[in-house]
Amino acid sequence: MSRGDARVAEAVGGGAAGAGPSRLWSLGLLRSELVTTFRRWRTLALLAVLAGVPVLVGIAVRIETSDGSAAGPRGGEGPAFIAQVTNNGLFLVFTALAVTLPFFLPMAIGLVAGDAVAGEAASGTLRYLLVAPAGRTRLLLTKYATTIAFCLVATLVVATSALAVGALLFPLGEVTTISGTRIGFGEGLLRALLIALVVAASLVGFAALGLFVSTLTNSGIAAMATTVGLLITVQILDQIPQLHAIQPYLFSHYWLSFADLLRDPVYWDGVVRNLGLQAVYAAVFGAAAWARFTAKDITA
Repeated sequence: MSRGDARVAEAVGGGAAGAGPSRLWSLGLLRSELVTTFRRWRTLALLAVLAGVPVLVGIAVRIETSDGSAAGPRGGEGPAFIAQVTNNGLFLVFTALAVTLPFFLPMAIGLVAGDAVAGEAASGTLRYLLVAPAGRTRLLLTKYATTIAFCLVATLVVATSALAVGALLFPLGEVTTISGTRIGFGEGLLRALLIALVVAASLVGFAALGLFVSTLTNSGIAAMATTVGLLITVQILDQIPQLHAIQPYLFSHYWLSFADLLRDPVYWDGVVRNLGLQAVYAAVFGAAAWARFTAKDITA
């Protein structure tokens, strides 16, 4: 049995007993996609790299302040929240997310999203998945749902690693908000979880863009490279002052608005703008991916 036949069989056999054929296939296909994605060595390597970033940041801060010098980067430089890490290890979560969100997290998402359809086409398994009664729309939705699941898992990996390293290397306790007030450690943990969820949601628009790119080619490598290239291009455009008129429409412009969740009271305007922008990108490029994929000639 070929790999494509095996995945079709696993998808059909993975649904709940008693469900209708359509629901049975959808549940089985989603399970198959999740298992396939998270078992790949590439996916595991990406998650390992993401988990390693907080470790490096935590160790660097620990070494920098081991002589009793004041915490924080020299000259006011460095990632947001890093000045608070030595006082409270929970701030390593916020710092790690601020460090990974501009490039590392979206790069990982871009690799997974870019390979979602193009990788299947390149390996010849796409046509096997389309012989079952799911249809192209459900298959595309399953690919997107799997990419969104990776967004969440990748973000939680960063946050969990940062929390563990922060607790190991630094004290934990009450959290001083950006507004200068203090909240309990339990509420700080809830804020950290909320921030992680917002960061994951901040990537759904870029994930839809990557999925659209993946429908344009039969080369997984080309799709991944193009998606990451678009990420870099948009990040550069967002830093050019002369382009301020278009910057609020770039998918990455409000990514760091999650810092407003550490205000007391919480300042929601930037977060809402960010999530609204991601919804627009997800709708536009999701529709474009659907239009392309439903008309795509699958001959491989």
